[in-house]
Amino acid sequence: MLMLFAKAKTDFLEYLEIEQNRSNKTIQNYDHYLTRLIDFGGDIKVSDIDPELIRKWRLWLNRLGTNTSDELQKTTQNYHLIALRSFLKFCAKRDITALPADKIELARTVRKQVTFLNQDEVERLLTQPDVNTLAGLRDRAILELLFSSGLRVSELVGLDREHINLKRREFMVRGKGQKDRPIFISEAAADWVSKYTGERADTTRPLFIRYSGRKTVDLSGNYHRLTVRSIQRMVARYALLAGITKHVSPHTLRHSFATDLLMNGADLRSVQAMLGHSNISTTQIYTHVTDQHLKSVHDKFHRTHTD
Repeated sequence: MLMLFAKAKTDFLEYLEIEQNRSNKTIQNYDHYLTRLIDFGGDIKVSDIDPELIRKWRLWLNRLGTNTSDELQKTTQNYHLIALRSFLKFCAKRDITALPADKIELARTVRKQVTFLNQDEVERLLTQPDVNTLAGLRDRAILELLFSSGLRVSELVGLDREHINLKRREFMVRGKGQKDRPIFISEAAADWVSKYTGERADTTRPLFIRYSGRKTVDLSGNYHRLTVRSIQRMVARYALLAGITKHVSPHTLRHSFATDLLMNGADLRSVQAMLGHSNISTTQIYTHVTDQHLKSVHDKFHRTHTD
């Protein structure tokens, strides 16, 4: 069956939404990536997407600048190719004449160095918010929760008050791929969240809300939920105040959470489950971080042979 690319793309996005139950963000990203192929090649027939067209598209993507760079990063280029592969697999299922998905190879990328905070840096960061204010209490609760749980910032901003059981110090969160996983938090994190919510006089459902800016409440008088970007800015600001020179983001605290677990004896599979990684290879980015720790374990527990 022959079909124009734009029509097949629309069917594919609806398939992701209805049959695959993918998140709106994922669908928006796939739409963006595949639309760039239309921007490059026009609304061609799906059957006209061949290796030569893809080669030229990859060159075009490689030279496509952004607001911060003259070139598109290799990882971002790969996101486009992953979207196209997924689209071609869909076409095969629907008997739409198309290039086999396995003909597309991703570009080789250099794995980024994992940035994490040591114990001293974590403690300095956590103590930066002014907890005598409601906004400061909120920020301390956010920092404690990020480090204690390994939550993605997108997962954290979606939390409502009723989601967290502070007595049991555990709750469920829906992460990437619409997969649920258990989240466990420390006593300190539970205490700071409890202090923050105990000081709130509003009845707004979101756990973390805005207290500054032009629009803090909606037409019903409910406070707006904090955004991912606002938390990223907040974490970076407190890191600077703490005198931490490395770049610090909410994901840095997730890295710190995982590294802390591994260096204190947690096994990789358990860390994988707590982070919500679908593939163990993703979790293995942390293993080289703990090399120095493994050396100290070797020196302490391995008996060397002496003559």
